Amino acid sequence: MSDYPGRVETGLNTRENWWADMPPRTGRGPRPRRWVFFGLAFIVPGCVPAAVDLATDGATAKELVIAALLLFYGACYVLFPLSLRPSRRKLTYVFSALMLLVGLTLVFLHDNNPYILIYATAVLAFTLPPAWALILDGGALLLVLGVHLAIGKDDFGDLVAVASITAAMFFMANLVRAVRKLEAANREIATLAVAGERERLARDLHDILGHSLTTITVKAGLARRILESGKDDSRALQEIREVESLTRSALSDIRATVSEYREVSLSAEVAGARAALRAAEIDADLPHAVDNVDPALQRTFGYVLREAVTNVLRHSGAKHVKVRLGKTWLEVEDDGEGGEAMAGNGLQGLTERLDAVGGTLTATTPPGGGWLVRADVPESALRSDATAPLSEPAGGCA
Repeated sequence: MSDYPGRVETGLNTRENWWADMPPRTGRGPRPRRWVFFGLAFIVPGCVPAAVDLATDGATAKELVIAALLLFYGACYVLFPLSLRPSRRKLTYVFSALMLLVGLTLVFLHDNNPYILIYATAVLAFTLPPAWALILDGGALLLVLGVHLAIGKDDFGDLVAVASITAAMFFMANLVRAVRKLEAANREIATLAVAGERERLARDLHDILGHSLTTITVKAGLARRILESGKDDSRALQEIREVESLTRSALSDIRATVSEYREVSLSAEVAGARAALRAAEIDADLPHAVDNVDPALQRTFGYVLREAVTNVLRHSGAKHVKVRLGKTWLEVEDDGEGGEAMAGNGLQGLTERLDAVGGTLTATTPPGGGWLVRADVPESALRSDATAPLSEPAGGCA
């Protein structure tokens, strides 16, 4: 197993890779049908001279057997990619073992010439897991070496050449495995990046539209009530102007969020909360400045304040809201109905935003009733420069 999460092991340094099949192709290299032409280019030059000898000198029974085996052997080499489909795994093993057996038979029938074995050892390197390829190819070469020693042959140059070519094919096959794994990992990374960006956009839109539309609804409702009462048309007109301004601002925020250029400001969120709570006729006790909050946390706390105030406007039925700030913490408390904390989309998104800076979010009901949301970041997280990234982790969406 890898010592690092998410690391792709592509070499032969793990047991799993030694016994793993060849990964599926990813569009590179010759297709199985096209390989036929490449295979013929390798196999025909070796078969043509043998066919010419048989045609000119006549053929004995042994030569006819050799010719038939050569024809079968060549066909196996040309058609071996067709056995590599995952649904034909057993066929792949049988095919490889049979081809190696035929190759060894041809070696012993043809004056112990080991060169004919190259085609089988190369095929095994590409079709079987590295462990099986090493066992079978190494075993076949050792068997040929044993026969050479038994018959007293002292020239091992051909066998060394075959062993070298087989080793090269073995490591080339491992390179192909590594490339295919990396290509698969790149495709997975691209998919995860798209999913992460989609979730980031969904959460930011939830934060923006949830607050803006709630404020617009409150202000529009206030303007309607004023107009129905007929008491203060100028106040109603002012509220409608603010609704128009909020609508334009929300549209601008959406465009900026889609382009990933939008930055949340804690001071702006305090001002927005004051306007929204005033329109909802909720008494707000808000800080006049946010300078005491660590600059690295102002963006994250801006999201917390926005979502907490949105929840007050939507659900709480509160008459009073108090916001308190510290260097590494923020509290939003209201005197509404309270109740059991529900891990909704907004709270889930805020929890993940605080996780990104090493902090925690708690939502509880105080002893006196109402609702208390607290964001807290340990100073140790600030010392380690754990600041909020531009693209925060995935969270909930509306």
